[in-house]
Amino acid sequence: MSEIATILHFSRFIQLPISADSPEFYGSMSEREKERTDPITRFRESKNPIVSLVRDLLWVIGVVGGIALCLFLISGTWPAMVTIESESMIPHMNVGDLVFVVEKDRFGTLVTREEGSNSGYEKFGDYGDVIVYRPNGRADLHPIIHRAMEWLDVGEVEEMYPGLNMHEGYLTKGDNNRAPDQGSYFRGIGVIEPVKGEWIVGKAFFAIPLLGYPALYLPYFALLVVFLLLIHELISRRRSESSPEDEKGRDKRRGRGR
Repeated sequence: MSEIATILHFSRFIQLPISADSPEFYGSMSEREKERTDPITRFRESKNPIVSLVRDLLWVIGVVGGIALCLFLISGTWPAMVTIESESMIPHMNVGDLVFVVEKDRFGTLVTREEGSNSGYEKFGDYGDVIVYRPNGRADLHPIIHRAMEWLDVGEVEEMYPGLNMHEGYLTKGDNNRAPDQGSYFRGIGVIEPVKGEWIVGKAFFAIPLLGYPALYLPYFALLVVFLLLIHELISRRRSESSPEDEKGRDKRRGRGR
């Protein structure tokens, strides 16, 4: 019995190693050590250049995504911004203009040029609204931004375009074009039909000159952003690596001064 008592007595002073998988392990760690084991914290504080680049890219994506969400909530449609790529709307819209688009009946119902000439409503230097629509409803094709001229019923369409099996819809035309879009040939779909209401992405609300050029050269602009992020990361790393040496140099100068 005395031998058993002696063993129990010494076992109180013996601490067995704690496994890293056990909850007791984390209970014995400091708060800072716990944070270091967190993968999110390691990712956020990592000095690895690749991880830092990924972190910066995610930050850019988050900011752009937040702006896109705000634009969608305000405009009620998507895309909420388009860039003028051709001269068909000159002089009221020019190549490189960034146009903000809203849902067709937001901030007032859609007004055609015919209706605007009667009521005096003007937008972008002429009567009526400028709309963004998908030609023949094709979502895989680039949208067209032209002025809504008038609404045509089936009888008017048959009179204007005899022999073509078309439906009612909006007649559209670029301010710099001589003929309307309808009845003209569009690469990939053939003859453009009158614009149905569901084909309309939205109407132009306002435009900012030249701000759309980055969108016209998006791949090059994206490469420029990545390049600037890499330069920023290299500069930051050099500063962080040189800071201890600078500190030692300052300490030496202080010692000489004494």
